[in-house]
Amino acid sequence: MNSKPESRIEELRLVLPPAAKPVGVYKPVLIIDKFLYVSGQGPLRNDGSLITGRLGENMSQEEGKMAARQVGLTMLSTIKSKIGDLNKIKRIVKVLGMVNSTADFGQHPAVINGFSELMAEVFGEENGIGVRSAVGMFLPMNLAVEIEAVFELY
Repeated sequence: MNSKPESRIEELRLVLPPAAKPVGVYKPVLIIDKFLYVSGQGPLRNDGSLITGRLGENMSQEEGKMAARQVGLTMLSTIKSKIGDLNKIKRIVKVLGMVNSTADFGQHPAVINGFSELMAEVFGEENGIGVRSAVGMFLPMNLAVEIEAVFELY
């Protein structure tokens, strides 16, 4: 396996959606020293529309997992628009996965696995898996999933 993220994206034939635009007063990406912080990203489809819905109400666990994977693609696009080359990323450090869910839905980690599995595919298991939290809540704009992350740069 080629360990370069840009090569892996090509090999996996992944399509990155348009980079997310801020919907408030914040920076989508901020670099401090060797760390790249990414604000909460939603699942943006390739046509620019958002994946919305609530797990346990009108979305299945598998649909939520696919939405989390799409957040990963959105995040990679947002990062790439800021730093130009994903090969500058050494590893993922921390992930906070938020799932729009009903009070009785309890499979938040399984949903966020969609994001984590994608990062492992792109960066390799050693560098693509970091520490993580997965929680349920009500999300703005009825987003199915929102994820923020911290990456280490070379």
